[in-house]
Amino acid sequence: MSTLAPTSSSGTELRLEPPAEALVFMGPDRSLERIAVTEIVLHEGEALVAVELATVCGSDLHTAAGHRRVAVPQVLGHEQVGRIVAFGPGLPATALDGTRLRVGDRVVWGVSVSCGSCRLCLRGIPNKCEQLVKYGHEQMRRGWELGGGIATHVHLLARTAIVRAREDLPAEVLAPASCATATVAAAFDAASEVRSLDEEVVLVAGCGMLGLTAVAMASEAGARVVAVDPSPARRSLASDFGADAVAEPHAQSVREAIARATTPVRPGTTQPTGFRIGLELSGANDSIALLLETADVGATIVLAGSVFTAPSIPVSAERIVRRLLTVRGVHNYRPEHLARAIAFLERSDQRAFARLVGEVVPFAEAERALAAMPLVGARIGVRP
Repeated sequence: MSTLAPTSSSGTELRLEPPAEALVFMGPDRSLERIAVTEIVLHEGEALVAVELATVCGSDLHTAAGHRRVAVPQVLGHEQVGRIVAFGPGLPATALDGTRLRVGDRVVWGVSVSCGSCRLCLRGIPNKCEQLVKYGHEQMRRGWELGGGIATHVHLLARTAIVRAREDLPAEVLAPASCATATVAAAFDAASEVRSLDEEVVLVAGCGMLGLTAVAMASEAGARVVAVDPSPARRSLASDFGADAVAEPHAQSVREAIARATTPVRPGTTQPTGFRIGLELSGANDSIALLLETADVGATIVLAGSVFTAPSIPVSAERIVRRLLTVRGVHNYRPEHLARAIAFLERSDQRAFARLVGEVVPFAEAERALAAMPLVGARIGVRP
């Protein structure tokens, strides 16, 4: 679909026949604009990927609805799987495992690209790089028009975290890995720096895509999992993904669920009265307050769902101090979390995860996918 022009010091020019296409977000009150990209220039370490399937994340929905202020125009979408069709000059990009990538490789790539040299990168926090660039979150610019997944192709920048994807894994399983699954891997990494998940009581608040992934991941790690969500349908799904007990978002319901999840208790121990590890994945203020209320002494709470502007909440510093609570925030993730996410999905019940993409619409109907929460499952897919 592309022809290569001579390589120059500025990169390799690709003439795209037929043109690549992208749907451009112009603002919450405007229709997406369809653009054609007839040529791009790939620089050293860069690649062009043909999108197999993209999924619409909750943050995309918030942006499309006007709940998140973004610079326009931009191409939304940061959950996708695709296949490499071209590289820039010099040595081809490498996968996270260090192996050289080839044209035709099926890949998943990270949501963000760090510089590797700023003070935060040097401190081991590349996910908060001072020069961070995020796919599906940046204003479109000349030379990088294909920067989001709601497109036929994505232009991968140098230093992008790339993981090969097995051919037998469904695209519906792989596409959300670059956001939902990797974020959950990062959240559990933050928790496990304090304590191991094995045999601990883990509470997962919010049973959307991230929450259901967290339930399955914690269950695999040997935890006793309590899933909390106001939706009966989502609580039922959480049970299917391995939750030992489910609860409505009320303190008494949570405590009763913890009791169910931990019965019988081990000899010589007493029944827990709260969770030891809690993940808040919905971003709801009431949910954060609930976790602070129902945490056991010495518990760790990881907040990963609060990625949009919301009113401040009152916090009892005395409760945090007297109950020895650890509260951690997770935003974006490091490259290794993407690798762990793909490895987890390879071991998982892939039919269950594939069903979370309840509907797949053609590229021309992507605007509908960005207009509302999915009626079935936890994601809507867009297939070019």
